[in-house]
Amino acid sequence: MLSQHLDICFEKHHDVFMRTTLTVDDDLADRLVELARETRQPFKVVLNAALRRGLGEQSPAAAPFSYQAHPGHLRAGIDDRRLNEFVWELEEDRFAEPADSARR
Repeated sequence: MLSQHLDICFEKHHDVFMRTTLTVDDDLADRLVELARETRQPFKVVLNAALRRGLGEQSPAAAPFSYQAHPGHLRAGIDDRRLNEFVWELEEDRFAEPADSARR
C-alpha cells in the first residue's frame, strides 16, 4: 500500500484556522457579548479587538474631528445665551392643552 507523506500541497494535513479554548471570567464574557450585540459584530471580532487594545496594538484612529466656527450675527437685543429658554417656552406652548379641550 502506498502511504502519503506530509506535503505542503496536501491540504488535509494543514489547519486552515487555529482554534483554541479560552477561559474568560463570566463578567468579561457578558461584557463581550453585550459589545458584540451593541456593535452588531461577531463575538470573535469583538474579542480580538479587545485583546489587541489590551496588548497595545491600537486600531487605526479616525481622523480628528475639526470644524470652523463662524459668528452668528444675531440681531441686536437677542441674547444667544438665553436661546434655550426661548425653546423651552415654545415647547411648553406646543404641549400645553387648550383650556376648551380640557373641559370636553
